[in-house]
Amino acid sequence: MPTQTENAVRFNSGVDLSDDTKSKLIDLLNARLADTIDLKSQVKHAHWNVKGAQFHQLHLLFDDVAGHADDAADLIAERAVQLGGVAHGTARIAAATSSIPEYDLNAVDGHDHVKALVERLGKLSNASRRGIDEADKLGDKATSDIFTEIVRAADKDLWFLEAHLQG
Repeated sequence: MPTQTENAVRFNSGVDLSDDTKSKLIDLLNARLADTIDLKSQVKHAHWNVKGAQFHQLHLLFDDVAGHADDAADLIAERAVQLGGVAHGTARIAAATSSIPEYDLNAVDGHDHVKALVERLGKLSNASRRGIDEADKLGDKATSDIFTEIVRAADKDLWFLEAHLQG
C-alpha cells in the first residue's frame, strides 16, 4: 500500500536503506529527472529547427543526444520507483522544476544551437556528477552508478558537440 509523506507518495521497497535515505535519494533523482526531460525537449527543439551548412550532420547528432537523454531519464525514473518513490516525469513538472535554462527560441544556425546545447548538457552532466557524490554519501552505490553512467554518456556527447566549436 502506498503512503503519503508530505507531497510525495511512497511505496514499500525491499531496498536496504533507511526511509530517510530513500527519500533523499528520490528527491535527488527527481531533480535530475526534471533536468533530463527538459534537456531532451530542448535538444529535440534544436534537432527540428537547425539550419545551415551542417544541417544534416547536426540534425543526426542532436537526435543521438536526445536519445541518450531519454535513456538517462528512464534510468533515473526507474531508480526512483525502485526506491519506493514516484518518478515525477511529466513535462509540466520538468518545466517547473528543471535547473536547465530556457532555450533561445531565436537560435537558427548550427553554431548557435551547438553552443546552447553544450551549455545545457554541461549543466546536466555536472549536476549528475554531484549526484554521484551525494548518492555515495547516502550509501547507495546503485544510484551512484546510475549517475556515473549518465555522466559518461553526457561527457561523450559534450565532446561530440564541442568538437563543432573547436578548430
